[in-house]
Amino acid sequence: MITLFAVVALLAVFVIAAVVIGREARRLGSVPPRPVFDFEEAVEWVCRHVGDDVASELTPEDVRQIINWHLEYFRLKGVSSNGHGIQSEAPVVVGGAETVDFVLMKAQSAGFAYTPSQVHAVLDAQMTYLEAIGAIGPVEPPEVA
Repeated sequence: MITLFAVVALLAVFVIAAVVIGREARRLGSVPPRPVFDFEEAVEWVCRHVGDDVASELTPEDVRQIINWHLEYFRLKGVSSNGHGIQSEAPVVVGGAETVDFVLMKAQSAGFAYTPSQVHAVLDAQMTYLEAIGAIGPVEPPEVA
């Protein structure tokens, strides 16, 4: 009798587990994968996609440093939460002169002499990389009631 009860209990646990796992597998299968930012991949990608004039003037270490400051700017603006933290209802827009000025200010305080065109080229390439991996995209138009 105890053996029969144990077999029925094990069978019930197996069936419940199979149903739950199957349901979650179907749910996760329908959700697109979250983009993953790989810093070293980003540096390599940016180095390959900046213009030849900038690529001839900046080393990969320079690109790495500029991207680091750009990511710091993202964190300061509340954009880079890595999936954690409070998400703002209002869209956060980063880019343009303010971002370039931030990176140039950080570069100057660290003793680097990057030009605005060099920084702009690296930041444009980095934003293109983020678009390519699906981490950013166009702002969705507001819903019309």
